[in-house]
Amino acid sequence: MTQISSIDENVEESIEQNIEKNPQEKYLADYKASAFLIDSLDLDFDLYDEHTIVKARSVIRRVAGKNSPLFLFGEHLTLRSITVDGNDFAHYKLVEGGIELSELPDNFILDIETEINPLANKAFEGLYKSGEAFCTQCEAEGFRRITYYLDRPDILAKFSTTISADKALYPSLLSNGNRVDQGDLDNGRHFVKWVDPFPKPAYLFALVAGEFDCLTDSFTTKSGRHVALELFVDKGNLDKTAHAMLALKNSMKWDEERFNLEYDLDIYMIVAVDFFNMGAMENKGLNIFNSKFVLANSQSATDQDYLGIEAVIGHEYFHNWTGNRITCRDWFQLSLKEGLTVFRDQEFSSDMGSRSSNRIANVKIMRNHQFAEDAGPMSHPIRPASVIEMNNFYTVTVYNKGSEVIRMLHTLLGEEKFQQGMALYVERHDGQAVTCDDFVAAMTDASGIDLTLFKRWYSQSGTPQISITDHFDANSNSYQITFKQKNRSTADQKNKLPLHIPVDIELLDKAGKAIELGHGQTNKVLSLTQKEQTFVFENVAEHPVPCVFRSLSAPVKYQYAYSDEQLLHLISFASDEFSRWDAGQMLFNKYLVNNVQLKQAGKAFALPTLFVDAFNSVLSNESLDSALIADMFDFISENGAMELFERVDIELIHDAREFIVNALATALYPVFVRRYHQHQLSAQYQPATDDIAQRKLANCALLYIAKSDQTLANELVIKQIETADNMTDHLGALQAANSGKLACYDVVMNDFDNKWFENGLVMDKWFALQASLSSDSVLDNIEQLFNHRSFDYSNPNRLRALVGTFVNANSYYFHAIDGSGYQFLTDQLIKLNSQNPQVAARLITPLIQFKRLDAKRIELMKAQLNRLLEIENLSLDLYEKVTKALSL
Repeated sequence: MTQISSIDENVEESIEQNIEKNPQEKYLADYKASAFLIDSLDLDFDLYDEHTIVKARSVIRRVAGKNSPLFLFGEHLTLRSITVDGNDFAHYKLVEGGIELSELPDNFILDIETEINPLANKAFEGLYKSGEAFCTQCEAEGFRRITYYLDRPDILAKFSTTISADKALYPSLLSNGNRVDQGDLDNGRHFVKWVDPFPKPAYLFALVAGEFDCLTDSFTTKSGRHVALELFVDKGNLDKTAHAMLALKNSMKWDEERFNLEYDLDIYMIVAVDFFNMGAMENKGLNIFNSKFVLANSQSATDQDYLGIEAVIGHEYFHNWTGNRITCRDWFQLSLKEGLTVFRDQEFSSDMGSRSSNRIANVKIMRNHQFAEDAGPMSHPIRPASVIEMNNFYTVTVYNKGSEVIRMLHTLLGEEKFQQGMALYVERHDGQAVTCDDFVAAMTDASGIDLTLFKRWYSQSGTPQISITDHFDANSNSYQITFKQKNRSTADQKNKLPLHIPVDIELLDKAGKAIELGHGQTNKVLSLTQKEQTFVFENVAEHPVPCVFRSLSAPVKYQYAYSDEQLLHLISFASDEFSRWDAGQMLFNKYLVNNVQLKQAGKAFALPTLFVDAFNSVLSNESLDSALIADMFDFISENGAMELFERVDIELIHDAREFIVNALATALYPVFVRRYHQHQLSAQYQPATDDIAQRKLANCALLYIAKSDQTLANELVIKQIETADNMTDHLGALQAANSGKLACYDVVMNDFDNKWFENGLVMDKWFALQASLSSDSVLDNIEQLFNHRSFDYSNPNRLRALVGTFVNANSYYFHAIDGSGYQFLTDQLIKLNSQNPQVAARLITPLIQFKRLDAKRIELMKAQLNRLLEIENLSLDLYEKVTKALSL
């Protein structure tokens, strides 16, 4: 074995330190195509925990820049050898972030041998150990931790991968493509060779080696291709894989039927691992999943787990075409694949289950999280103009707002023309790395609709604010409605331009009937393209109640001076279930704001009778979907409520929200009790849409009973836990005990702990409950839970469950006026900075969104951010967010 010299090791160490001290911002405008292309890459892995040897043979050709050097990215690598066309090569030097090779021919074969330490890799990027298995995560820039390479998404090469390892420890050796060879080696080792026939960027490379249980199945595509399906999980988890396999087959069938897209390899594999920063990764033919989004049975997984598994399985499968076969030219185009694929998985979930419930859930993400991101220091458009650390742009803006942009295109074009645009996009760009502009061009050319103005959504950040006024002329029977769009300055952009905003509108008469708006249609999509625009509807006999932005047809905040009576009218009669829910949310938000203002004026909290009557009408309505009723009573979070105020009062928002919820619980107590008993299911558990809705309403009712009658709630919780045949009802009872601070709380939580302490995914639910407890002792409790037998600080799922829940979902205590919450989070960020900066950068979000808080809290938060800046080798992930927050 040839060792690299200590001099080179020291050079590499100083380079890494220099990267940390001098972060360089990258700009979309600076994109340049590579002077070199790689036609093929043959990889050979000799797997060992602490000294894996990687041999990489690249077939490279120069396409521009005569005599220019070749820069290959590389991090945390020990270089063992370099040859060009089989000869030792000395014309290289280690430079910041990689290696530079000079005096190269125009066409050559490059062989590079490196050594890496997977066991020491706690960042979970590149090749690392996940429990007892080897695993990779290469998106966005993890491949450079495996070997020196042109690690950029516009370099597409055909990969072959040979893996050798101890056969007893690692009987399954997996990579991309099709298995073409395998056999035994000396010393109890064996090998498997994989060939992927489709060119791909390095971020889609995957390798897994371990000992697993495997669920096998098959799928036959509509053209007759037989595809082997293999789902790998840790030993003992095979009984939790059936739902994931069903979701995969449903995804494959749905993509053929809805988008006319077929799978293209002979095998499709999924591997579930415990240590994973993301939800899942769409590596070509070998998806690697966080086990959270694979494992489920009725005893250990909730209805939401089942739905989440279905959505994420679908998402990664749909990437096969929208992300893999057609990929991004550069990482600024990330929403090209993620926004489009989120839209596709949302549509899949809606077609498979409840469309209204799915739409409500997706809008909650926008309002509770994305709107805040738009208003904070990390504000950015779905196609950012600049970036320091690419991992920081795996955001709700790029993913969820990106999906909303695709949804707006679908709304403007309609299903038929949208599908024509998709077909043209695939036809034009299969096998290419392209841009968001290429996607919009395909939609324009296929539909004939001018989308020039619409493209501003890709480059302009912020949440548009729409004010709406109307006028009815009884003499001419005409109704006019005026929209004014305001696009406020954001942290990243000062000057804004009008956007192309689709407004899906319905007009209701006094009887609740939708007024015909032409061509037999009772709703119409208006195109708002100016700062102020008026639309006129003729032959309207009376002043209607406008139902605007049906299904939230654009990711905006809108304001119309609805009276309580008009909101009740929408709740009762809107044909769009989402709009009924939205009207209920507007009514709740209106009185949340009113009650904060009352208390600020020295007055008592108060609610009008109509408010209670409105929600009574919902809860008592036997014809409404049960899931919709439950959603109507799941009001805006305290985090989301901050978006309703120019200046946030943490305590008053908390108190006012609690007052309203408790008032409803008390006033509607008999109806909640009736609904609870009415929707208890006695049949065997099934994750079917109707059953999910029944459980959802029953557990919603139990939560409200716990706030109004603790004695009854205590009895119901104990009984529900004793009789529950599924985790949904068990957890629903625990949530009621937690929310109502019931007498049985400690007992039922201890029983749950003793039953499930060996199952990390189940215990994540328990940790999250502990972190969400409304108690002055919650932070001390969390600190103690770091030493719990089920907690593993190095596991991202455990951290998200305990720390993430506290800082994101327990706003009142996170924002404690003594600053203890801020200090606690900063302590964790400092620890994670050197261990897993990706997770740290995701956890920091509530610490940088302080713009609307009071002066004292802003000072306390900035003090903690400055504390972060003072630590040595602050990761780029944290550096970017901290400096942007402090610059405001």
